[in-house]
Amino acid sequence: QVQLVESGGGSVLAGGSLGLSCTAAGRMFSGYALGWYRQAPGKEREVVAAISWNGATTEYSDSVKGRVAIARDNAKQQVYLQMNGLKPEDTGLYYCNAGPSLSEVKAIDVRYPWGQGTQVTVSS
Repeated sequence: QVQLVESGGGSVLAGGSLGLSCTAAGRMFSGYALGWYRQAPGKEREVVAAISWNGATTEYSDSVKGRVAIARDNAKQQVYLQMNGLKPEDTGLYYCNAGPSLSEVKAIDVRYPWGQGTQVTVSS
């Protein structure tokens, strides 16, 4: 069974930075678009960033645009999210997942069971 393992979360002050990583156990990222998602307490899961299968296209939610960057390494089966200028509203559990295309990734129509996520807490 494919497992998604997210890491890199932590507690930071507003304005700080964090770099998240996600690894797929099993070589199942290749050919798929990938996304980073977050779920804040009491809220629905939302897409934060998405990247095409070859890394040529990236898209971001309006709430993080200009502050985060998504990247992928297909050889390592990893996807990354660099977050700068963090705000308290960025607080939440962050997950990665895959989909056949950017459209499915953005629609949260994802391929694999969710991992455990990595917690990001931003305090003011």
